[in-house]
Amino acid sequence: MPIDAARALAAPPRTGEISWTAKDVLLYHLGIGAGLPATDPDELRYTLESRLHVLPSFATVAGAGSPGVIDGLSMPGVDVDLARVLHGGQSLTVHRPLPAEGTATTTGRITAVYDKGEAAVLVMRTEAADADGPLWTGDARIHVRGEGGWGGERGPSLRREAPTGKPDRTLERAVREDQALLYRLSGDFNPLHADPAFAERAGFERPILHGLCSYGMTLKAVVDTLLGGDVTRVRSYTTRFAGVVHPGETLRIRMWRGDGEVRVVVSVMERGEAPVLADTAVEHS
Repeated sequence: MPIDAARALAAPPRTGEISWTAKDVLLYHLGIGAGLPATDPDELRYTLESRLHVLPSFATVAGAGSPGVIDGLSMPGVDVDLARVLHGGQSLTVHRPLPAEGTATTTGRITAVYDKGEAAVLVMRTEAADADGPLWTGDARIHVRGEGGWGGERGPSLRREAPTGKPDRTLERAVREDQALLYRLSGDFNPLHADPAFAERAGFERPILHGLCSYGMTLKAVVDTLLGGDVTRVRSYTTRFAGVVHPGETLRIRMWRGDGEVRVVVSVMERGEAPVLADTAVEHS
């Protein structure tokens, strides 16, 4: 079996140093659709360096793609075909607001390997800290199709009961035809998002949008509409990637307020509300 669970779990943490500048933050924000309208003062907080604040989901790409899915596939005990890999879910805990420019030490390790029968799931944890202390902790759930069935632990279900009642806010966000091409410049160069031939080999009719792009678009929508535009209120953000998005489609983002939490459901309008993000929650102050 290409995944040796015992070896992957026993591997020592992988430590490195990352750095980023305001230019990297600006590029990320543009990649998730910020800047429309270009002169809107609320959008200039994402696109103008003199008033820049950092959306917490930037942590998933800081340092041109901090350890995550691709890094997890190069860990000891893991040898799989990239065409069989999907990003199944992402969680992020922010320990304090992210600076617009910085240097941090990251520590990455596989914390779990689950046998889902039809697939294996790797949980890749990344912790980042700078000279002032911890910055963020992120868990990427990596689904490797066709690599389950060895009799390992199935792992916990992360599915939550869907929110009920009328959403507090519903937004529609268009995904540009070139959005995946722009977003990939923040560090995720998986050809699934750009190369039609590779996408076909992976079982898709054409390249798909990065899950983490829709993840960032959704967090921005929550911050802008229910958190008063204040990125520092975000404490954690968790989602399950429930379906694909094609560039050129439109996301429908539905949000429900809770006690210190916003529940979110995201779907694609053009395909009968096909699910995109599920079991999604933003915890906030």
